[in-house]
Amino acid sequence: MALDDYVWAAGIATDLVNTAPEVWHGEDKLPDLASLAAFADLHSLPVRARPGDPRAVHRLRATVRDLIDHPEQARLIAGASALTSPTGGITLDTSSDRRRWTVSLRPGATVTDTLSLICGIGILGVVQTLGAERFRACGAPTCRGAFIDTTRPGRRRYCMPGLCGNRVNVANHRARQAAAHE
Repeated sequence: MALDDYVWAAGIATDLVNTAPEVWHGEDKLPDLASLAAFADLHSLPVRARPGDPRAVHRLRATVRDLIDHPEQARLIAGASALTSPTGGITLDTSSDRRRWTVSLRPGATVTDTLSLICGIGILGVVQTLGAERFRACGAPTCRGAFIDTTRPGRRRYCMPGLCGNRVNVANHRARQAAAHE
């Protein structure tokens, strides 16, 4: 896994925290092994989910959410560094035209280990490259989601722009329509 692909890693961290029941008004999007396996497949994670993984991933999800909700730089660095601890060895990959630092998971790594490493890399990369101000709560009034903004201008407002952003736009449109008919 490349250590410089923090945008991809931060996206997975965002996707993970936004599977929580509080984001979906009580519905957990990772309630069981099958949904966790589907999440791992969707994100091309190199390990398979095992029976004990959902509970461990729920704990990881809460940890990552807590980091996003409290984005003090020192806290983010310490927390993300702890997330990367279950890894294997770090090395410089020279197999391509571009040299890059990579890390490989230890043999027997779980999906939780993999997600922990990815989330840690994403958080550390964003803190280093973009700053702690890129960790935000969703701007939609009815959403409790959170996200890591890796966009170039840094103006992202919604945890799921296609869902939350669309809901806000529809509500604004309906409000304008209602005001026009008064």
